[in-house]
Amino acid sequence: MSKHSVEHASFIIERHYDFSPTVVFKAFSDPAHKRKWFVDGEGWTTDSYESDFRVGGFERSRFRFGDGPPMGNDTVYLDIVPDRRIVFAYSMLMGDTPFSASLATIEFLPDGNGTKLTYTEQAAFLDGKDQVKDREEGCRGLFEMLATYLDSAAKQA
Repeated sequence: MSKHSVEHASFIIERHYDFSPTVVFKAFSDPAHKRKWFVDGEGWTTDSYESDFRVGGFERSRFRFGDGPPMGNDTVYLDIVPDRRIVFAYSMLMGDTPFSASLATIEFLPDGNGTKLTYTEQAAFLDGKDQVKDREEGCRGLFEMLATYLDSAAKQA
């Protein structure tokens, strides 16, 4: 019989972007925009991506890093206030097996001429297959990819 464990943890990331809350929110709410910075990263292979951005809607992606194993992200949107807040629950999978489940909130607050993004995650890490420090580092990396995407999109406009 195998042992099953769970580690609960939470973290908060605050980040400033030099773009309005409307612009930053759109990078999350528009599937074409979100895929560019959130899913299609260097070294990653995207097997599938679907998004239905609305309360009760979902986001599902399947991907691999390099020659690594298939992974997945299954999200359901619980609360959306345009340009202000997104609350969602998501699970991360290795193959078809969940290794974490989280509740996350993203707040978009006006900050001078830009946006203060506050990301709060409460997570359950399952069976020792992930850790809070790795998840927080991964989220920080995604928010850096978002900054690069916003800067690039502004230059092309």
